[in-house]
Amino acid sequence: MQIDLRTVSITPLRQTYTHIAERLGSDKAASRYIEGTMDVQASANFHYRPTWDPEHELFDPSRTKVIMKDWYALKDPRQLYYGTYTQARARMQETAEADFEFVETRGLADQYDDAARRSALDFYVPLRHVAWGANLNGASQCAYGYGTAFTQPCLYAAMDQLGIAQYLTRLGLLLGQQGDLEAGKHAWMEAPAWQELRHMVEDTLVMKDWFELYVAQNVVLDGLLFGLAYKEVDNALASQAGPTVAMLTRFQAEWFQDACKWVDSVIKTAAAESAENKALLSQWYSQWRARALEALGPVARLGLGEGSIAALERVAATLDARMNKAGLAIPA
Repeated sequence: MQIDLRTVSITPLRQTYTHIAERLGSDKAASRYIEGTMDVQASANFHYRPTWDPEHELFDPSRTKVIMKDWYALKDPRQLYYGTYTQARARMQETAEADFEFVETRGLADQYDDAARRSALDFYVPLRHVAWGANLNGASQCAYGYGTAFTQPCLYAAMDQLGIAQYLTRLGLLLGQQGDLEAGKHAWMEAPAWQELRHMVEDTLVMKDWFELYVAQNVVLDGLLFGLAYKEVDNALASQAGPTVAMLTRFQAEWFQDACKWVDSVIKTAAAESAENKALLSQWYSQWRARALEALGPVARLGLGEGSIAALERVAATLDARMNKAGLAIPA
């Protein structure tokens, strides 16, 4: 008996989905990101308008003053969909877990300078409440935003902020104890240094325009706070007592650099769409930038003392340069 094995080439009838082919202009293979993102947003056949907001459909682009011809122009340059997102974050989490284990097993937390330890606990532990607010804001952007290209990474950012809150909690437990978490919550609720920032975070939680919320949270607050907390304060503590805290906050620093690619791309694309969009985004940026700098002033002094003003100026200059490159009009 003889068996002949033959290779048969089967030509597919089409390379991608019809709606993707219409977008690409030809029937050619598309990336999984494109196939899993483009035109996924529900846009028709809604059963009813929400009783809590009868002026809008369930998914309605008019919930923001920003106007786009195609909301799918706001693509994520990282091309994250669920598969690539979980893989990327798993790698970052492995690094973070290794850092925490190294600090704990080598006794670096026990050997840490007491004055620097107190400064780190007083500064970083209350920030977990800021991250929790950012988690809620990201979920809100996903719920009320329009176009999967935008709402998908908003949800990923929300979950990342939840992870950041958890890492800050672990930092507090590693450098301190349970009582330091309670003290951090009390400081967030009562200490004068935190009240302007708490007020700002709470105001963002009830914002109606989801794109303005994106500017306030992802552009301004994240842009200033992460530069302050995970560069300026990290460096100050490292020069005072070594890199222990920098190891425990590596996830936040690396996540911010990754998120900036997406944030800058969204602002650049939206601002380039029209002069009206550019003017509106520039107005929002100027408004929330001024408020965030005022709110972060007392917090910066808590972490940096006399060097806080210069540190905030450096952080603001870096963010201004990013937004200027993205096409916004930067306040003088």
